[in-house]
Parts: sequence; structure tokens; C-alpha cells
Amino acid sequence: MKKILTLFLVLSLSVTHAQKKDKSSTTYKITYLRSSNGKLVENQDPILVFCNGRETVLTSQNILAAKTPFPFEQTVVNHSNNSYRQIGQLDKSKSVSTTDSISLGKQTFEIGSETKTILGYKCRKAKTVVNSNQIELWFTEDLNVKGAPTVLGQNLGLVLEMNRNNNYIISATKIEKQKEIYKLNSLSNAKQVDLLTYRDLLWKSRFTTLKIFENETINFSEASKSNDSILRFANGTIILKKVKFPAINNGSQIFAEVSEQSNGDAYDRTGSVFVIPTDQKISFLDGLKDGAKTLPVYENGNGKQYQGVVRTQNYAPLLELMRFFTPFGIKQYNHIQLKDKTWHEIVPYRQDISELRTALSNQEVWVGTFIGNYDKGGHKVSLNITIHNEENAASKNNFLLPLFNTTNVMEMAGQEYATMFNNEKGLLVEFTLDKDLKNAKLRYITTGHGGWENGDEFVPKKNSILLDEKEVNAFIPWRQDCGSYRLFNPASGNFNNGLSSSDYSRSNWCPGTVTNPAIIELGDLKAGKHSFRIKIPQGAPEGNSFSFWNVSGVLVAD
Repeated sequence: MKKILTLFLVLSLSVTHAQKKDKSSTTYKITYLRSSNGKLVENQDPILVFCNGRETVLTSQNILAAKTPFPFEQTVVNHSNNSYRQIGQLDKSKSVSTTDSISLGKQTFEIGSETKTILGYKCRKAKTVVNSNQIELWFTEDLNVKGAPTVLGQNLGLVLEMNRNNNYIISATKIEKQKEIYKLNSLSNAKQVDLLTYRDLLWKSRFTTLKIFENETINFSEASKSNDSILRFANGTIILKKVKFPAINNGSQIFAEVSEQSNGDAYDRTGSVFVIPTDQKISFLDGLKDGAKTLPVYENGNGKQYQGVVRTQNYAPLLELMRFFTPFGIKQYNHIQLKDKTWHEIVPYRQDISELRTALSNQEVWVGTFIGNYDKGGHKVSLNITIHNEENAASKNNFLLPLFNTTNVMEMAGQEYATMFNNEKGLLVEFTLDKDLKNAKLRYITTGHGGWENGDEFVPKKNSILLDEKEVNAFIPWRQDCGSYRLFNPASGNFNNGLSSSDYSRSNWCPGTVTNPAIIELGDLKAGKHSFRIKIPQGAPEGNSFSFWNVSGVLVAD
């Protein structure tokens, strides 16, 4: 009898152990959906989590169905050594991965006594804070497995709900048993990199980057010569390159990015990134090659001739993508020391130019950069354009017409300064529309110049914009935040009143900034003849000093 009882106990323990072992090795597939402010997110890709007692795999429904656009990520958590591996599929043939064996062990939670039932399983609540976000995780231990819809909370148990700030929730909607855990096909082929490199490669694969200029010199020197890829004009103050743009979806975001360092020049200078339209018989490229005098001339009765500044029947002016201003001697003059001032090494400029998509999409165009200076060392400049596709964004700005640009980018090759606003006529451009336009706008960039005490650079002046001789907008372009950029300006002059030159407010620019375009709403425009007139009360010259205004305008519409 004793032997029978002993055998019964052994068999019972063996069965119990087998049941526990079997339960812990069971694989589950959990489907999760996201909600925002109480509503299910539309057209979402459900999160899928596969887990057993040894590992957890995070993926999605569309990834498994090969319907997810690149790049995408998947994660494998190894519970035996408390690490996880992230795999990023950058394109069809390239994948990278990184392993983190530290982060999971550093996660901390406050686990309370509160419980609730989710999909029939008793769950407990764990709370934590991530980047100032309040996170609540509801997890169950009933299934003897660990997993979560994100890396957060992988060691708690099986997380069935994640609540962020009470307005964004990831909830389990289905739990299914599986024969085996899902295996990632790209796991063995992925190139292993460190975490920072992984994040950088994944991020950059989400958009297109066109590297146009990289650490190029823009200076004033007869030694500046063109090469096979980059053309140089006006003694090196203009660089030009032919660039092929891909097709860009309607509604996509496009950014121009410039970085600049002084290579010798200590002063604040006007810079411009532009495209040369070539849809007319004459283009600005003709002026660059053959001289400013070959460009169409604008006259308004003040006795001066202004080359290539307005649209004519056979000429299109420069299309300005971005206007920027160099600071006083960044990098080159960082040896100038001031108490409690640590100068920046490089100045970055980044601006949204999405409204100009039509001029770039699927086009091969000349892209140029200008910095006005008379220094042999000049400036070092890089230019990238990034394209961020938005598949579902609304269509906009399908029409584009460059109308005027008075910035004398050929300043160092004899192009006249924009002093035409000393005349009542100001700047007048006439043009003809072949068809009606919907929701027309004028993209208008303006900056005032005249670098002495009474010059228009330092005196607020109203800009009036007239469409067909009726005023549609008037404003005073003015920047009062120039002191914010002091650390870009090591060579800025200091005055007896305790201010530096770079601190002073200016006519819509500061040393070390981009000038934002004004988008002027025009409504619908009928086909036929139209005109724009720009009027500015330009200040009078004082001795050899004079004021001028660099303005550019592009008509865009739906």
C-alpha cells in the first residue's frame, strides 16, 4: 500500500510538472489595436505579438502580409538573458539590426493592487513615466508568458493594455494559441550595428535626401573655377549644379537645409538658394555665362537699369527657394573670446519649401547658392534637399509661376542693387494667365538693406503689395529676435551701449537666420492679364551709403 501511494505521488508530481512545462512553452499570438481619444485609429496596421516562455516577437499584420512600405521594424525579445534585438528593414535588400542588453533591466514600475479583467484574464496595473508621459500597463500572469506591444513592460507578464496619458491606448483584441513562434526571415541577414547608428540609418531611410553641395567654398577670387559637376560664377560667389529630382507626391513635405561656416569672411552676408527656370527663351543662366547686361532690363523712371529681375514674355527670373544670412565669422573667428560665451561651430538653416513642389517634382534643374562677399576665403557651405512623402495628404499648389526676384545674386559681376523702390512706381511686373486659378497665393520674401544707422536695414518700412493696382496686403517686415543668435556671431562688433551688432533688430533678417516667406492669399484669379506692384518707402542715400530691398515673388495655386 505504501509503495502504491508513493507511486501515485510520483506520477501526480510528474503530471503537474509536465502540465506546467507544457503551459509555459505554449505559444500565443496577440493582436492589438490603437485608440486615440476614445476612437479607434482609422486604417491602422494591427500590432502582432508572438510569445512563449522563452521569447517574444513584435511585428504587425501588414508586415506579415508584405504590405508595409519601407522602412519597417520588428523586435525579438530574449527572456533568458533579458535582451532584445531590433531589426530594421530599410528596403528590399538592406536590413540592419541592433542588440540592447541593458534597457529592459532598467525599466522600473509601480505595481498597485488594482485589477481588472481583459479578454477573460485577470490583469494588474503597473505605472511608470517615460519622457514625461504617464504610462499605465495592464498585465496578466495567467498565461505564464511575457510580452507587450512595445519594448516597455516585457518583464511584467503579458501586457494586454497600454495607456499613455489617458488619450492613447493600445489594447489586445484577440489571443490565439500557435503551434510555434513566428521567425523573422531577415534576422540572419541583417547587418549588426550599434544602437545610435541603427537609429540614424532607420530614420534617414524614411525620407529622400538629395546632397547637392557638400563643404563647398563660396568666395571672391579669380582662382575660383568650375569643374565637371559644379559651375562657379561671379568670381566664385555663385555655385551651380544640375540636379535631377524624383517625382514628389502631392502634399509631401520638402525642406532645404544649408549649413555654413566662415572660411575667412567676418561679415554678415546675404545668401540665397535658387533654381534657374529654363522654360523661356532667355534664362538667368544666359546672364551667368554671358554677363548681366544680356538679361532683360527693368526700368521705372529713376534712371537706373535693373537686369533680370522681373518676368517678361521670354524670360523667367530666379525661383528663390530660401534666403539666409551668414553670421559674423562663425568658426573662423571663434578664437575671439568673451566671458561666458561659447561660440557655435556651424550655423544650420532649414526651411519648408513644399509649396514649390511643382517646380522640382520629376524635373532636372539648375540649383544654385549665392553668398555676397568680397573675401578670398569666403564661406564653406553645404546644401541638402530632403523629401518626406505623404501618401494621404491633400493635393495643393499644382501651379507655380516665378514673377520677380530683385536679389542681385550677380552682385560681384555687375548686377544692379535693388534700389527701384525710391520711385513711386516701385517694382511692377505684368503677366498673363492662360487659365483660371483656384486659391492663388503670392509667396513673398523681403529683406531691407542699408547698413548704417539710418539705412533701411535698421529702419522699419511698410511693404505694400498691389494686385491689378488694388492693395491686397501691407505689412512691416521686421525681426526683433536677433539677440537670440549671439553665439553664432563671434566677430560681431560690440558698442558702447552694451549691445553687439548682431543684437540689433533688422528689416526681416538677423545674422545667422533664414527669412520666412510671407504667404499672401489672393483668392481665385481669372485667366488673362494681371500685374503686381511692390511699393516700399525706400530711404534716401547718405553720401556713398544707400538702401535697397531684395524681394522675390512666386505665384502658386491649387
